[in-house]
Amino acid sequence: MSVSADHQRMSEMVSGYWVSQAIRAYAEFSIADHLAGGPLTAAEIAEREGTSPDATYRLMRAGLTIGLLTMDDDKRFHATALLNTLRDGAPGSLRGMALALTNRSHWSPWSEFTDAVRTGRNRTREVLGMPIFEYLQQNPELAQEFTSAMEGGTSLWALDVVDAIDTTDVKLAVDVGGASGALLRLLQRANPALRGIVFDRHDVAEAVSADIADERTEVVGGDFFESVPAADLYLLKFILHDWDDESCLKILSRCREAMVPGGRIAIVEMLVGERDDPGVVALLDLNMLAVADGKERTLAEFDTLLAMAGLRRTAVFTADSPQKIIEAVAI
Repeated sequence: MSVSADHQRMSEMVSGYWVSQAIRAYAEFSIADHLAGGPLTAAEIAEREGTSPDATYRLMRAGLTIGLLTMDDDKRFHATALLNTLRDGAPGSLRGMALALTNRSHWSPWSEFTDAVRTGRNRTREVLGMPIFEYLQQNPELAQEFTSAMEGGTSLWALDVVDAIDTTDVKLAVDVGGASGALLRLLQRANPALRGIVFDRHDVAEAVSADIADERTEVVGGDFFESVPAADLYLLKFILHDWDDESCLKILSRCREAMVPGGRIAIVEMLVGERDDPGVVALLDLNMLAVADGKERTLAEFDTLLAMAGLRRTAVFTADSPQKIIEAVAI
C-alpha cells in the first residue's frame, strides 16, 4: 500500500525538530562561513572546527537532503543560497535566529508544551528554574544569541518598517527593549538628524554600549516596567508579545507618562488574523505559550490595551512585511 500524501506530510512534521537541531549545528559550526570561500570536504570542516570527521560528514550529508548543500564528484560540499542565509554578519542573516530558537532557553520549555496547554501556563520556571528573561540574564552567551536573532529579524524586513515610520519631526526616539538597537540605527541611517536612546536591561545595555553608543545614540539601562526616558517617539519592536496583558499595560503606561507633548508610539508586531485565517503568527503564538508569559494579538486586542493605557491608535501600516506597525498617541 502506498503512503498517502497526508501520511507523508505528517511524518515530516512530527520529525521536524530533527531539521531544526541540524540547522543549529550548521550555525554553531559556521559551516556557511567556511564554505563562503569555496567547496570543502567534511574532513576539512571537521579539522577547522575540532569536530568528529565522521559525524561532520553525516551532518553535511543530511544537508544534501534538506537543500543546504550540494556535493561534487570529489566529495566536496558546496553551499546553496539557502545555507547562505546562515552567514554570520550578512544582511538579513538568520544565524542568530537558528541559534536562539534551538538553544536550551527555548528548546527545553517546549518539552512540557502539553502541560502548558492543559494549564494555560508555560513550564519555563519548572524547566529552567526561573522565567525566560531571568535565565537569559544569567546566561550571557544565550542572551547574545537572542539579541542576534532580534537584530536579524529586524534587518530582514527593515526597508518596509523604516519606510513606514516617519521620523521627520522626531527630536528623540527611544528603542524600548531594543537590545542592539537595530531598528533605531536603521531609522537613523534613513534620517541622519535623528537622535536616539537604546533602552534595555542593565546587563544588555552594558553588553552593547561599546558597539553602538555614539554622538547620536545613547545606551541606557533600566526597567521598562518602572520608567522609560522622555522622548517623542517610542519604538516597541517585538516587545509586547513577550508579556501578558497586565505587563503590557505597565509598559505602555510608562511610555504614555514619559512621552513629550505631541509624541507617539510605534508598535512593531505580527498580527493574528481574524476568524479562520490567523496566519503563520498563530504558530509564533504557541512559542509564546510554551516559553514566555506573552501572546500574539489581534488588532482589536492591541486597541484594547492602548485604550487602557490612555492611548489611541492612529494608523496601521501593513506592507508586504509580516511585521505590522501600529502607531498610537495619547488620548
